[in-house]
Amino acid sequence: MIRTSRFDLLARIGAAVLAAIILAAVVMPLFVPPDDPHPVDALLPPGAGHLFGTDQVGRDVFNRVLYGARTSLTIALAVLVLAALVGVTLGVLAGYSGGWIRDVIMRVTDVFLAFPALLLALALAAVLQPSVTTVIVAIAATWWPWYTRLTASVAASVARRGYVDAARCLGVRTPAIVFRHVLPNSITPVLVQLSLDAGGVILTAAALSYLGLGAQEPAAEWGLMIEQGESLFTTKWWVVTLPGLAILLTAFAFNSLGEGLRAALDPRRLTR
Repeated sequence: MIRTSRFDLLARIGAAVLAAIILAAVVMPLFVPPDDPHPVDALLPPGAGHLFGTDQVGRDVFNRVLYGARTSLTIALAVLVLAALVGVTLGVLAGYSGGWIRDVIMRVTDVFLAFPALLLALALAAVLQPSVTTVIVAIAATWWPWYTRLTASVAASVARRGYVDAARCLGVRTPAIVFRHVLPNSITPVLVQLSLDAGGVILTAAALSYLGLGAQEPAAEWGLMIEQGESLFTTKWWVVTLPGLAILLTAFAFNSLGEGLRAALDPRRLTR
C-alpha cells in the first residue's frame, strides 16, 4: 500500500505540473506575441524586466520557452497520435487474426525494432527537409512498432476469451467484434504507454532539433534553443539552462503521470 500511495502522489504531482505547462503553452502565447530581436538588449541576465533573461539577439527567453512548450507539446501529440493509429490498428489486426497475417505484421515490426529508435529517426530526418513536420514524421515512423507489439499481445489474449467466442457463435460480424470487444479491452495498456512515451518523444524531438534536423529559426523549440546557447553555457547560463530545465520538467511530469496511471490500472490493485 505504501508503494501504491507513492505512485498516486507522483501521478498527482505529474498531472498538476503537466496541466500548468499545457495551460502556459496554450493560453500565454494568446496574450503575449512572439518576441522580436532587440540587439541592444542581448544577453541580459534574468531580472524584473526579463524573467528568464534574453538570448543572443535580445529576445526574451521566457517568451521563447513558452512558445517552445507549444512546439514541443504539438510534436509529442502528433507523434503519439500517428504512432498509436498505425500501431494499434496493426496490433489489433495481428492479435485477432493470427496465422500468417500476424506473422507478416510482427516480422515487419521486428525489422523496425532491430534499429535503435533515435538512430532510425536521425536517418529519416537526415534525408528530409529540416522542419517540425520532419521531426513528427521521423519519430512517428520509429515509434509505432512498440504499440503494435503491445496491442498484438493483448488483442490475442482478448480474442480467446469466452465473450468473443460467444459473439462469433451468435453470428456477429468480425468488424463489430473487433470494435466492440477486442479494441476497447486492448487499449488500456496503450494509453498507459502513451503517457510514459510522451516525455521520450519530447527528448527525441529536442535531440533532432539540437542536431539541426528539426525546427529551424525563427521557430521556438527547446532543443534548438539549447543548440543556439551551447557556446554560452559557462558565461550566460540562462540561455541554455532554462530551456533544458523545461525539457526535464515536462519529461518528469509525463513520466510521473504514466507511472501513476500504470499503478492505478494495475489489475492486482483493482482486485483488492
